[in-house]
Amino acid sequence: MAENNTPAAPPAKKGKLKLIILLVLVVVLAVGLSVVGTLWFLGGGLPGVTGNDEAPQEEAEVFQPSVYLNIDKALVTTVQAENGGRQRYAQVYVSLEADTPETLAAAELHLPLVRSQLVSLLGNSDFTELQTPQGRAALASSMLATINQVLEQEGEAPLKGVLFRNFVVQ
Repeated sequence: MAENNTPAAPPAKKGKLKLIILLVLVVVLAVGLSVVGTLWFLGGGLPGVTGNDEAPQEEAEVFQPSVYLNIDKALVTTVQAENGGRQRYAQVYVSLEADTPETLAAAELHLPLVRSQLVSLLGNSDFTELQTPQGRAALASSMLATINQVLEQEGEAPLKGVLFRNFVVQ
């Protein structure tokens, strides 16, 4: 009987195809596990799994932008000059910063009292200090404390900041 010397090609082709499919599955599984592991270690949790087993976490603070009120009229007064020298003037335009519009509405309601207190505070300031950035920052801080004191006396919420729009001393 004659023997067939041709190699069996089809079985070798099936073996290579199975090997390629197996390697692709291993690579996809490795990538998927690395993504899930990264999410788990970074605290994002596993996708599709809710963390009901854990204690309830505090809700994250939601960003709330500030609201502003421009005081249209300038605060103008004389300031204390060094060594009793010539008379010096200060002109300041300010804006008030708050977390809520209701706080600004309260500040606007009491604006005559606020302006009076701010003009007095500005008038008691030293001219040489107002020429430095640190002196202006201290004045803004003092103005904020003064306004918040007025609002507290009136039973209102405090402001967040006082901003200078224009600042002139001469």
